[in-house]
Amino acid sequence: MTNGWTDIKNTDLVFVMGGNPAENHPCGFKWAIEAKKTRNAKIVVVDPRFTRTAAVADLFAQLRAGTDIAFLNGIIRYALEKKRYHEDYVKLHTNAPYVIGEKYHFTDGLFSGFDQGKGEYDKSAWQYEADPNTKAYLVDETLQNPRCVFQLLKRHVSRYTPEMVEQICGTPKDQFLKVAEAVTSTGTADRVGTILYALGWTQHSTGVQIIRTAAMLQLLLGNVGRPGGGVNALRGHSNIQGATDMGGTFEILPGYLKTPTGAVQTLADYLEKGPPTTLNKQAWASMNYWQNYPKFMVSLLKAYYGKTATKENDYNYALMPKVDGNYSWMYLFDDMYRGSSTRAGGKEPGPEGLISFGMNPVGTGPNSPKMVAALSKLKWLVMAENFENETATFWKAPKEYGGAAPNDIQTTVYQLPAGNFAEKDGTFTNSSRWMQWKWKAIDPPGQAKSDQEILARIFLAVRDLYKKEGGALPEAVLSVDWSYTNPYAPDLAEVLKEISGKALDDIKDPKDPTKIIKKKGEQLDGFGQLQDDGTTLCGNWLHSGVYSSAGNLAARRNNADPMGLGMFHEWAFAWPANRRVMYNRASADKDGKPGDPTQGRLSAGSVRRLHHAPRGRGAALLARAQRRPIPRALRGDRGARRQRAAPEGDLEPRVEEVLDRQGQVRRP
Repeated sequence: MTNGWTDIKNTDLVFVMGGNPAENHPCGFKWAIEAKKTRNAKIVVVDPRFTRTAAVADLFAQLRAGTDIAFLNGIIRYALEKKRYHEDYVKLHTNAPYVIGEKYHFTDGLFSGFDQGKGEYDKSAWQYEADPNTKAYLVDETLQNPRCVFQLLKRHVSRYTPEMVEQICGTPKDQFLKVAEAVTSTGTADRVGTILYALGWTQHSTGVQIIRTAAMLQLLLGNVGRPGGGVNALRGHSNIQGATDMGGTFEILPGYLKTPTGAVQTLADYLEKGPPTTLNKQAWASMNYWQNYPKFMVSLLKAYYGKTATKENDYNYALMPKVDGNYSWMYLFDDMYRGSSTRAGGKEPGPEGLISFGMNPVGTGPNSPKMVAALSKLKWLVMAENFENETATFWKAPKEYGGAAPNDIQTTVYQLPAGNFAEKDGTFTNSSRWMQWKWKAIDPPGQAKSDQEILARIFLAVRDLYKKEGGALPEAVLSVDWSYTNPYAPDLAEVLKEISGKALDDIKDPKDPTKIIKKKGEQLDGFGQLQDDGTTLCGNWLHSGVYSSAGNLAARRNNADPMGLGMFHEWAFAWPANRRVMYNRASADKDGKPGDPTQGRLSAGSVRRLHHAPRGRGAALLARAQRRPIPRALRGDRGARRQRAAPEGDLEPRVEEVLDRQGQVRRP
């Protein structure tokens, strides 16, 4: 989520596509209902099915499954044609005024630079145009240049007329126009809308493109970086967000850094190909924080390899595992099923073993008989689980699955009893990006152990084997830093400190080298203090600052909300930098004046300071930032209802009056 669950209450319009939050995220969806009650927000649902979310919507439209991009592009076209977009926001906070080079074009369904043989694009044809005089980016503040991003987008979506949307999506023209009008009603400074989506978008083969299209729509409407706005993914489990943040999928490292491929042999090559570069690789001012990629990566390598990672050996980049193909779990099961893997170097034998933590592929996979058949071809299977599930007992699958007889299956299965969520501490990261520390309630029963102890004991045993027997590239294992106080069961607070980052040498102030901002051994305050010279370590730059010199911020439980916006800056820690609304500079104009002064009456600077305010300072900062006092009943809610105390015998307070957006009293 760019915003968060509690922030949904600040919206004027909830646009739901690709999800069914009323049924699948009921605790979070209450904030949409809150917005409906207190702000008269509208709920718009577009879905192939009439869901429980649609049942409480103000407007519902159906579309054919898989046609979401056409529908969204139709809304973008409507916004552009009807001038229902936030023009000042678009000019200031997006790349719409930037001019693209003449090599870029879109013809017959393909962008320029497509290589038919490789089946991929050469994106060098999509570069920005340089100003002939300054050689900097060529920008047209009027948005009239035919090659500026704004005009290219307008031309690209021109085909998505209401009639074309009806033809592609099956949505009647009149219904589509009602949705388009409602959604684009938020393209002004005094209104804001949010988009909620879930697996109905992400699990499509074009999921990334759908979400990008939604982001473009929200940027046009000026709904990114503002309370009540955003493009918000609804996570389905308590720590799905945390798993991906820490590199839970094969193609990313912690902090969404790219996993190296075999073709990228040196750290210099990796840093050349990884982060985006400015025009002509000149040192133009850039708001893109990925320009700090070298600091993130070097600090991660120092966390991995400790003292053995030096500038002279490329910080042990060569020892990092490199990917040479697709290692997502369903691809792995395909390889197990076939008995072979196709990698960059050609065909090779398939996996011989599998270690599974907290997963049940036979029970949750798309083809259970195939999963059983694949597992039957392994030499060994390790299951770390709370109980024996279908995967651990795959060899006893029903005959209807068509698998081999149990006597013919040679796979050795090891069941490792693991502690459940209440039997270990650590953090959960929810959809709002809040890292919340949880405390262990009881110890795991019997021989069951925590996940970190299971992993630690496996790692230490493997390392001992490499020490005694050697093997192929033993330094890849022997160089890993494992200097925890208890190496057999690392304390997770100690691990969180490593993830957050610390100084390995004195860190000097870049503005005044005579000043030391962090002494050697101190915890860092945030990713702004990371270095690319090996003097800092950090297990995940996004989480940097979660365990600072102030302590474990994920364990904070102060529910103070001085702005009344549901931000709760002193409850846990939100990445990055405890920001509850990402890209929040976009909530203000070029002078720092908020686009919607009724939402907290904070300037851009005050918002930034409040994110990092020590306990008790938030209210003081708010008071200084406010232009005038806000009545308690209205604080933070433009459409909040003023309520009087309930007379004796009433179950709920009665609504006396409602204030409109200009603060004028109107009778309900």
